[in-house]
Amino acid sequence: MPPLLLPASPSLSLHVAGAAASSSRRAMVAVASAASRSSSSSSFDASAFEAERLRLDAEARASMATTALGAQAEADPRAWKWKIRKRVWDVLEAEGVARNPRPVHHRIPNFDGAAAAADSLGRLDVFQNAQCVKVNPDSPQKQVRFLTLSGDKKLLTPQPRLRTGFFSALESQMIPTGCIPEACTSVGAAKYGRPIGLDEVIKVDLIVIGSVAVDPSTGARLGKGEGFAELEYGMLRYMGAIDDSTMVVTTVHDKQLVDDIPVEKLLIHDVPVDIICTPTQVILTNTAIPKPQGIYWEKLSPEKLGQIRILRELKRRIEQETGTILPCGPSENLPPTAQRRRRRGR
Repeated sequence: MPPLLLPASPSLSLHVAGAAASSSRRAMVAVASAASRSSSSSSFDASAFEAERLRLDAEARASMATTALGAQAEADPRAWKWKIRKRVWDVLEAEGVARNPRPVHHRIPNFDGAAAAADSLGRLDVFQNAQCVKVNPDSPQKQVRFLTLSGDKKLLTPQPRLRTGFFSALESQMIPTGCIPEACTSVGAAKYGRPIGLDEVIKVDLIVIGSVAVDPSTGARLGKGEGFAELEYGMLRYMGAIDDSTMVVTTVHDKQLVDDIPVEKLLIHDVPVDIICTPTQVILTNTAIPKPQGIYWEKLSPEKLGQIRILRELKRRIEQETGTILPCGPSENLPPTAQRRRRRGR
């Protein structure tokens, strides 16, 4: 079935039922969070958090650049993804629609009209009916995070690159008056959010995911190449927070729409999207691509596992529960800076 294209307009409404979370549970969480907010936010070191986030960002961008250079070899199965990513990044910069942080290369790119795309998403019934929305932490989805919190919904957002934790859960009752815009930033989410772990009982009604490129005819999506969206999706599946019926939405610029992502080359852990929101249109992809069912350990490198504590915790837990040693994926090269830090024991 071909995708359904609808113009972005204030009256747009898609009737997709979102599972409602228990109001009593939300109230208890809000009370508990409010009780602990003053002590946790007062001890939060925003400058240290931001410095660490920027360090991780620079390290990851160096790693992705190294991976992209290696993928230029024709035999590398990742080469086609990097060609599409680079083309889209180049177009956004060349045609003047890229926005800070710049350059947009090796990022989920921010773009002119990101707020308009978010507003189109905010008018959909699938968003309006959702009680809990998982949103990626990137700049172009900041308005989606704002709409989630200002709409009295629970916001679930991953902590930066999952290095320091897992997810932060936020609700408007947890945030001081006038501070919702700050809470929509990475620093603010860490400052005002409640960290959750793998044992959290939570139902996510909608997933908003960032993209570099997306094919409206199939729902196939490419991220920036780190794989965190797939890992986050897989862990939420393990927790029982989502299932195949949980809608996945992305907000992108129209110039990020492509028609050359080969579905047959996608990997089992790649996450397709059900809805695409741009500044000018909303597209229902009617995707037939299967959604991942969990973490595919045979695809996960020991280096990536070593960087993410929550993944190591999950691996130990599954191995203890099943009595089986999980497989490991092929090794990957770390950037030189990361290798030097490891040799110094950091």
